[in-house]
Amino acid sequence: MTECTIYNTLDIVGKKWSLLILLELYRGKSKEKRFNELKRGLRGITPKILSLRLSELENQGLINKKIDNSNVPVKCEYSLTESGEDFIHIIQEIKEWGLKWKFNNNACSVTYCKQCELALD
Repeated sequence: MTECTIYNTLDIVGKKWSLLILLELYRGKSKEKRFNELKRGLRGITPKILSLRLSELENQGLINKKIDNSNVPVKCEYSLTESGEDFIHIIQEIKEWGLKWKFNNNACSVTYCKQCELALD
């Protein structure tokens, strides 16, 4: 099973919060977000889990971490890599499947995820 592409891909993005972190980095006007911005957008995530998932996603090449240590405190910003941006298409397809087969959500069906504010409610 360890040679299965689906198994290996899910090992990267199938952990709790991983998809939502990628979506949160995609959402909004800014391409870069700081740790606390991500935490505010992901209600219920603990700082420890957010830090762990960010490290995992960075190690897998889905997000970039930019560190600016020219000021105190040090400023870290996260953004999607090309691979991470490409994965957003898969998240959009998951949304489409959910709307087609499981959920009747008119607000979600007419909203593009980049501008979505439903996740914050």
